[in-house]
Amino acid sequence: MRLETYISDLLYRYDCVTVPNFGTFLTQRVSAKVHASTNAFYPPKKVLSFNEQIQQNDGLLAHYIADVEKIPFEVAVKKMEKRVKSLKSYLTEGETLTFDNIGDLSFNTEGKMLFEPSYHLNYLTDAFGLNQFVSPTITREVYKEEVEAIEKVIPLTVTPEKRKARPYFKYAAIALLALTAGGLVSSNYYVTQIETHNQLAQEEANTQLENKIQEATFVIDNPLPAVTLTVNKQTGKYHIIAGAFRAEENCDKKVKQLKKQGFNARKIGANKYGLHQVVYSSYTDRLEALQALRDVKKTHNKEAWLLVKDVN
Repeated sequence: MRLETYISDLLYRYDCVTVPNFGTFLTQRVSAKVHASTNAFYPPKKVLSFNEQIQQNDGLLAHYIADVEKIPFEVAVKKMEKRVKSLKSYLTEGETLTFDNIGDLSFNTEGKMLFEPSYHLNYLTDAFGLNQFVSPTITREVYKEEVEAIEKVIPLTVTPEKRKARPYFKYAAIALLALTAGGLVSSNYYVTQIETHNQLAQEEANTQLENKIQEATFVIDNPLPAVTLTVNKQTGKYHIIAGAFRAEENCDKKVKQLKKQGFNARKIGANKYGLHQVVYSSYTDRLEALQALRDVKKTHNKEAWLLVKDVN
């Protein structure tokens, strides 16, 4: 039994996951930050830690295993106990346990548990699609200093240009205004006459059309049968997320791509970060959604995850 797979699934939705008689994996939300020297921007995330003092069984992990594997709760507990016993024996022999996408566990010289978290996966679902990026250094202050230095050496002066007065331009402009005003008056009169004529012709045509409609009688001997269309609308609050995009046009491209591959893909709107989300499919049954998620992660996209939300 790959216990780390079930732990990883639960860390997306819960702040702590306890492995009975072994310890608890904890998550703590960390805000986005900027590295001052490298200009690297890091999105918000969940930081993992491990506490071997918390070992009491809260039933969360056992119930999840029982639901996924469709086995009784007691059988799931026994399988966990067997796996934990095996893990402890490896640690006692000095080996390092590696949990995929979670981290490494080992004993130090004093017999205490050491945990080195993995940074390959961000368990904060709100930050899905946000990646680390580096911004180039902004050097506008340097340019400002260079311009100020140049101005000190070569001062810039503005000399107003003097223009000679040309009186004949004034009379030409007056003549042009007079001609334009006369042309506008004639043009407006002509347009008004055309519009009046067109309105009268349109009213006469409408009257003739109404008379013909009143005289006509329509008889339908064999009416056409009603057409019934069945539209399959996806419902359910369990959604398998395929991706989130800043531009909605990229969101539409992803939907078309997934539909060609046989998925019931659709858009479910934007999250609180303004990213448009695309789902492989939606389900009303939680177990069915979890099984579909495992299939998608195994055959199509390891980064897919499950969103529990009511969407219209």
